[in-house]
Amino acid sequence: MAIEKYRHPVRFYGLVTLTTWTFWFAAAYLSRITPANQLLAEIVGILSLLGLLCPALIAFGLIWPNSELRNDVQRRIIGIRSVQSGYLFLACFLMIFSILLAQAISLLFGHSLNQFHLSGKASFSSGIISGWFALIFAPFMEELGWHSYGTDCLRRSMNLLQVCLLFGFYWALWHMPLGLVKGSYQSNLAATGILYSLNYVFSFIAYVILVNWLYYKAHRSILVAIVFHLTANISAEIFATHPDSKVIQTILLLILAAILVIRDRDFFFKRGYGL
Repeated sequence: MAIEKYRHPVRFYGLVTLTTWTFWFAAAYLSRITPANQLLAEIVGILSLLGLLCPALIAFGLIWPNSELRNDVQRRIIGIRSVQSGYLFLACFLMIFSILLAQAISLLFGHSLNQFHLSGKASFSSGIISGWFALIFAPFMEELGWHSYGTDCLRRSMNLLQVCLLFGFYWALWHMPLGLVKGSYQSNLAATGILYSLNYVFSFIAYVILVNWLYYKAHRSILVAIVFHLTANISAEIFATHPDSKVIQTILLLILAAILVIRDRDFFFKRGYGL
């Protein structure tokens, strides 16, 4: 089975962390230099993008020497015939529906209907890189790393719930340097207070359980993971959502994730890949 060939988790995650953090800590330092200028903004944007490229590039470097892995990844990127339509539907619409439901619930706590207005622009930028470009670019680059190599190399020796919890913690930690990049989503979020910062961390756990549930149910489809990540990013920025609604969304997604784990225990608790 091809998944048994994904056998270097320490190498993969070690290299991804080292390279990404190098670029992002450098971007964070340069973003804080005053007075700012156009050249610095351009460098910060380039460094931020290079950090996003690292998971895919490291995965490519580990996959390319093995023809079996190359064929496996190619099939999972473009192959979609075996994916049930229900999983495709959830990948496209679950995150958008959840934020709309969360906003509707927030009305009961006195929040405004204005949340349902289209925002028209992203709430952040990174140097010269617009927020919308980053939101669309990131799912492709990240998932070509996380779900071409990163998830399966953990799944070889762990049950799915363990993979989700470990990767959710790692993914939140991996984003940490962006909290220091002036103008980034994570930096702006940190300035809003501890509640919303903690919500950001817990949202990773819910998200990872849901995306990996879809990923394995869809026969390890990388395309499904990319679509789910993309719609999650877009739904987080497309509306004028109050931060409290994002807290509600995280609670809803955690409840859904818990229901999936309880209802499909064998799927989440069976050790190794035998699905």
